[in-house]
Amino acid sequence: MDKSLIGGENPIKKLLKRGSTALTDAELLAIFLRTGTKGKSAIDQAQELLAAFGSWKALLGADQKDFTAVSGLSGVKYAQIQAGLEMVKRHYQEVLERGNALTNPDMMRAYLSAHLRGYGYEVFVCLFMDNQHRVIQVEELSRGTIDGASIYPREVVKRALYHNAKALSFGHNHPSGICEPSMADKQITEKLKQALALVDIRVLDHFIIGDGQPYSFAEHGLI
Repeated sequence: MDKSLIGGENPIKKLLKRGSTALTDAELLAIFLRTGTKGKSAIDQAQELLAAFGSWKALLGADQKDFTAVSGLSGVKYAQIQAGLEMVKRHYQEVLERGNALTNPDMMRAYLSAHLRGYGYEVFVCLFMDNQHRVIQVEELSRGTIDGASIYPREVVKRALYHNAKALSFGHNHPSGICEPSMADKQITEKLKQALALVDIRVLDHFIIGDGQPYSFAEHGLI
């Protein structure tokens, strides 16, 4: 075992003995870093990184230039962390595509949170579903401010028909961290709902991802 990983109890041994939830944030990050720098263990380095960025959201959403500038670590370390994040995204997408998204909204929230929280700009995604509400495909439909000018209902309808979807859910992030929907969010959701209803495709939900619990339009009676 690489000695530079050690800073107190070895986090890998701790995980194997007590489970991943027993680890601190620094211990989790140290496992991905694997090695520290001269005079610092991986855990020391992880603690400094978390303090410098202030949150998991900022750390995982940082680009390579900012990450290496703040940490002094190589692009290899950045790649290791980004690879771990991408594995989480693909895991949730695979589970969604094989499971029942409607009866498992927590899984949908987890997937959208993993997929969208790291962006510093708004990203709008659509989850196309079959008649049993299982996810067929997930597509990004827009990047930038979400409003009537960036999301075209006819394009959403076209993609839904292409996938032979029977139902849809939407998700987009608020980089500000505020989960409450804006007036533009409400307006475009209603436009999409009306356009899809013309071809007998139901909109199940629209999730807004920010800090804390994702906002569900359906749970708040907006769909």
